[in-house]
Amino acid sequence: MKRRPVLARTAIVLLLLLIWEITARLFGDPMFICPPSALFQGWSDIFGDPKVVRAFEITFGEVAAAFGLSVLIGLSVGLWVGLHRFSHRSVFPIVLLLYSIPQVTILPLFILYFGIGPASKIAFGVSHGMFPMIVTVVAGVQNVDPVLLKAARSMGANRRQILRWVVFPNLVPSFFTGLRLGMTAVLLGVLLAELYVSIAGVGYYTVQYTQSFRPAKLFALVSVLAAMAILLNEIVRRAENHFSRWRS
Repeated sequence: MKRRPVLARTAIVLLLLLIWEITARLFGDPMFICPPSALFQGWSDIFGDPKVVRAFEITFGEVAAAFGLSVLIGLSVGLWVGLHRFSHRSVFPIVLLLYSIPQVTILPLFILYFGIGPASKIAFGVSHGMFPMIVTVVAGVQNVDPVLLKAARSMGANRRQILRWVVFPNLVPSFFTGLRLGMTAVLLGVLLAELYVSIAGVGYYTVQYTQSFRPAKLFALVSVLAAMAILLNEIVRRAENHFSRWRS
């Protein structure tokens, strides 16, 4: 009998939802937790409110801008640090030092410099997303087989050709790993900034629903964010499979 992983995953999800439903109905306080069946009403409520729909648009725009900047900065700095020995020895320790700082501790600085508008959320998202990109790109460049580089140089390849035909193809797995980590980190950074100081966005309504004890709307909001993260991760996975076809 052929095993079907999809059926197994579906069964696990359904089992978890059933446990959640029974536990919430028997033991949960309706002011703090709701069963999964209540999410349908929660989705209807949040998508029926134009302000909440606008909040999703604002948050998604901030996440997209922060993610794009994170990829641009992470790839550029990662290549520069990874391809130059002096830069790697002098700059990379500083990158690791900054990466180790809990970003939430410096959130007030972002608010001070960029204000409470979208700029601070985008900047804070970039501060979360660019460091995983830099680290993974540097690791990918450092793992390129030196034999391939020597072979390319011996055959007269210039720097641009070496990047195009040797470095970039070998960088694909590390680059897409950085994309996944950076995407999750950017989403976290933007939402953290919205939770702490915001008058719009998903984070603002998350705080409002929490303080007003409306768990159905809160869980519905969280479920939409989770679905967005899963969708973005699936897009990155498919892009990785497309650009990695040569490896098989």
